[in-house]
Amino acid sequence: MKAVIYARYSSDNQREESIEGQLRECSEFAQRKGYTIIKTYADRAISGKKADNRPEFMQMIADSKQKMFDVVIVWKIDRFSRDKYDSVYYKNALKKNGVSVISATEPIDDSPEGQLMESIFEGFSVYYIKDLSAKVSRGMTENALKCKFNGGTMTFGYVIDENRHFQPDPVNALIVADIFMRYAGGESTKSILSSLTAQGIKNSQGRPVTYSFITNMLKNRRYLGEYRFRDTVIKEAFTPLIDLETFEKCQRRLVANQRKPAHFKTVEDKYLLTGKIFCGHCGSTMSGVSGTSSTGTKHRYYHCYVAKNKKTCDKKRISKSFIETVVVGYTMQMLNDTRIVNQIVDNCFKLQTKENASLPAMESRLTQTQKEIDNVMNAIKQGIITSSTKSTLEQLEQEKENLEIAIAKEQIERPILSKEQIKYWICKFKFTNADIEEQKKQLIEVFINAIYVYDDKVLVTFNYKDGEICATFDDINEMLTQKENADNRKDYQRSPLNKFGEPFASKSELFISSSVMFFVPSL
Repeated sequence: MKAVIYARYSSDNQREESIEGQLRECSEFAQRKGYTIIKTYADRAISGKKADNRPEFMQMIADSKQKMFDVVIVWKIDRFSRDKYDSVYYKNALKKNGVSVISATEPIDDSPEGQLMESIFEGFSVYYIKDLSAKVSRGMTENALKCKFNGGTMTFGYVIDENRHFQPDPVNALIVADIFMRYAGGESTKSILSSLTAQGIKNSQGRPVTYSFITNMLKNRRYLGEYRFRDTVIKEAFTPLIDLETFEKCQRRLVANQRKPAHFKTVEDKYLLTGKIFCGHCGSTMSGVSGTSSTGTKHRYYHCYVAKNKKTCDKKRISKSFIETVVVGYTMQMLNDTRIVNQIVDNCFKLQTKENASLPAMESRLTQTQKEIDNVMNAIKQGIITSSTKSTLEQLEQEKENLEIAIAKEQIERPILSKEQIKYWICKFKFTNADIEEQKKQLIEVFINAIYVYDDKVLVTFNYKDGEICATFDDINEMLTQKENADNRKDYQRSPLNKFGEPFASKSELFISSSVMFFVPSL
């Protein structure tokens, strides 16, 4: 298989060797697996929170369309992305191009449990981002209270002094005042932009000014000497570049010249099963579609891609609301089955406790080094001493010390999650609010492996071994009917009904067999 390596270190960890270490371990992993590395991509000193800010990452995604490689190897999953949405989105994009993402140091494979562990690792990565963000926010708030520059794009017209305070730029401050005066006097932004361009004026990043450069400037209260950071607002924090009267004249003109808002905005429909739902006839993906009836009611469905676009499959559409309600309902039911949750926890724990890629090699080398040291010491005891004996022993002792440090560092940096931690992470999904789209989306992303829709049945598999749910269409239909008539039942989503209109006697009654499918109508 042909593979590429993607490496990254973030701006809060400015160490070039971090990249080289990632590349080395990924290369060693590829060699053990028999992969051929054809290219490496590396983003240096760039955060992993947003993918579109990483040029090498985006180039890798674009290159995947050429079908030149099969695998992307990363040192750890959080090197790929620390943003959950970006991670899922771009992995799905790679998957469509026949490319999978593999971690060189984490126990993640293509098994259902491997995919679940990947979600857990990504979740802890998201927690790291939030925790770091909270710490950074506290420091930035302290800076704001002292009216200090908090980083980011410089404000045109100001410079930062040695104490990180704003001071008027001797040249650009005059340009700012001129722009405000001209606009307040009735000159158009188009005319102002033309004159600035003709003068060769550049913005704070050294780029040509644009229409948005002027409009954003005219709205920026910082030119009144006002410092704002989130909820912190300090007036007269530094020297203003324009007076309040001129600023307010500009605001009135901006409001008057603003285009009338559209009568309506199209709200993007969220199809939660996208990427996980497939046609039972041809195996193609099913995508979200919508249509408006003669009465003006909007209906949403999942439709087979081949049936919709190529007309070579006769699979009918299925109601979005129906299938999503069924999937979410039975996922919640699964989470209430202690036996199944414990099974998932045990499998995940075993999977992640498999020895990682680098630690066994280092431990093996440490053992070998110790044997070589013992051999040298035995030779010395027997009087076999040469001119190189001392230097050889010193080299071996230094290598041993380096290996012991590296092993300790490896064990600290890559701790094994306990069963309690894994169980806590899984069980928190029991509190998913079925009325909140984002929570349902995360539930589906973590636990649902695939959904296959036929004309008379749907097969849903979870991310654990033999994890398939089964119930007759009558059971599901009664569940939905009961839901409509009993909205006041708080735990209804976790209590699907059997054919008698009663809760299942036990959780195991629902999960009869991993080979049985449940029946639903094609709508």
